[in-house]
Amino acid sequence: MGCCSSSESKREWKPLEERSCTDVPWLIIFTIFCIGMGCICGFAIATGAASRLISGYDSYGNTCGTKNAKIEGIELSGLDQTENKYVFFLDPCNIDFIHRKINSMALCVSKCPDTGLKTYEDLKNFASTNGSNLCSYEIIPSNYPWDPNRFTKCPKLPVPPSKSLAVFHRCTPVDISCFADFAQAFVTFVSDDSVLHRAIAGVMASKEIIMGLCLLSLVLSLVLMAVIRYISMVLVWICTVLVVVGSVGGTGVLWWLYADHRKAVNNGTMPASGQQVALVNSQALLIYAIGATIFTVVLLLLMFFMRKRVALTIALFHVAGKVFLHLPLLVLQPFWTFLSLMLFWVCWLAVLLCLGTAGTAVRSNVTGLVEFKMEGPLQYMVWYHAVGLIWISEFILACQQMTIAGAVVSYYFTRNKSDMAVTPILTSGLRLVRYHLGTVAKGSFIITLVKIPRLILTYVHNQLKGKENACARCMVKACICCLWCLEKCLTYLNQNAYTATAINNTDFCTSARDALAILIANALRVAAINTVGDFVLFLGKVLVVSFTAFVGVLSLNYQREYTVWVLPLLIVSLFAFLVAHCFLSVFEMVVDVLFLCFAVDSQHNDGSRGREFYMDKALMEFVEDSKKVVRSKAEEGVGREMKSMVRRKGLELDQLSL
Repeated sequence: MGCCSSSESKREWKPLEERSCTDVPWLIIFTIFCIGMGCICGFAIATGAASRLISGYDSYGNTCGTKNAKIEGIELSGLDQTENKYVFFLDPCNIDFIHRKINSMALCVSKCPDTGLKTYEDLKNFASTNGSNLCSYEIIPSNYPWDPNRFTKCPKLPVPPSKSLAVFHRCTPVDISCFADFAQAFVTFVSDDSVLHRAIAGVMASKEIIMGLCLLSLVLSLVLMAVIRYISMVLVWICTVLVVVGSVGGTGVLWWLYADHRKAVNNGTMPASGQQVALVNSQALLIYAIGATIFTVVLLLLMFFMRKRVALTIALFHVAGKVFLHLPLLVLQPFWTFLSLMLFWVCWLAVLLCLGTAGTAVRSNVTGLVEFKMEGPLQYMVWYHAVGLIWISEFILACQQMTIAGAVVSYYFTRNKSDMAVTPILTSGLRLVRYHLGTVAKGSFIITLVKIPRLILTYVHNQLKGKENACARCMVKACICCLWCLEKCLTYLNQNAYTATAINNTDFCTSARDALAILIANALRVAAINTVGDFVLFLGKVLVVSFTAFVGVLSLNYQREYTVWVLPLLIVSLFAFLVAHCFLSVFEMVVDVLFLCFAVDSQHNDGSRGREFYMDKALMEFVEDSKKVVRSKAEEGVGREMKSMVRRKGLELDQLSL
């Protein structure tokens, strides 16, 4: 099970020759863990938490819409609430943000008040007309106006009109101004809340433009993938030129728009509302222009220093383009992974909400109301559930990496491409399910072990912000940074370990050790090819974001009088980056897998009879060019050394003659 048990003897790589199950103990552990997650879900449903979550319950422990059993020691429990299907809060706007709940008595009612009720007489008339009692059960509706407990056990006046939610049967106020405290807490970070209001209004006014720009970013990412597939030979230079032109041109356009808006503000010909919006837009454009200028300068400097190494990625990108030509389903991998993650996260959140209403009924000593709490060992189920969120999410991401690695390995080490399976992606996925789920479970668990303490430290740092001294704050941040770096290194090593497993059918630790040895032996190639390839893909992401933002600036320029640009441009740019990252990360994985296959191929084969290369002709040309460069440098070094030796010999002869 552990890495220490892996063999240290040197093995011979046998790509795609044998298949057997790897890391079976870890598959058993992961299966047991998933069974535990299922038991938590079953516990939440069996204890009535699911019904309490959907139907709701009152402050006496009665579940609305059903007949309830008597709870010992709690008055007004065990009532038949079959006719009362909705939860009504006496003070729905009294929200406790710290404990994430409503500090109000809850009752089961047969109908939510659809009109405003201003007096206790209105409450009495509503109860007599609709049969829905809005005060506590022990108060008779006819006594609402003069009952001595009406101030604590009847709704806070005036009662706002409300309606029930579609699935969760809670009476929710129709007027969202009821949640003024929530809005105030939300905008505390804004000095002028009118800025936030105008920004939100700008988003609503330009929602069609935002949706169109998001669709444009998706199309651009797909077009870029098509460019990578078909014209990979010139992609590097096209991308480089377009990024340079786009960065410089975009920066110039931002400065021009800033000057134009500033001129419009100084002229004073616009109405007061338009003047204020134009001033905010000019300030935002100034910030964007300065940021774009700094970014362009840094980008141009990086491209100047890396100009000689960019050409080294062309051969590898050419082969990666052929991979996408033979494996077109690779483009759909981000969709399947995203759908799997969303499905799991929705189920996980539903179980978490059920756990929030699970447990036994306990009367609060402060409010006297009934709350459901888990006591004893059951309260640790939430922590188990949280660990499951991280481990299973990492497991899903690792399955994507293993599937891509298996498909690319099959392509690389198949000499006759016509002998490949009809759908290599599906074949790789089936191979993963049949043989290597244990390896994926072990690799994802290692990432989980590093991510959990980092998240805990991040949570502690946020909770203690402003309470600890500067030294402690610096130490916590340093620990978080170190754990983040360790997580990134392990993620990269895991990806290469999955590739080694796909090649040679070894367990996780053996594959990780072999992959690390290959990477160390080819450290210069890793720096010259892999890093530059990632940089080029980063340029592709910058291209998608820059073009989308540029089109967004031109589109929003026609709404300058009533649209604040800050929030719409941020939303569009963030979405464009996420879409470009999802698509180009697949290409990045393919490049990394191809590089490891190329390194294994060049290390164990020399092109002689019986040891022919598997690599593509483009990579063979790259190897020959690299050898020529090495030989020329060696010959130059030998020539310099011979000249210096001759020069030294001449000096020695001159000294002897003297």
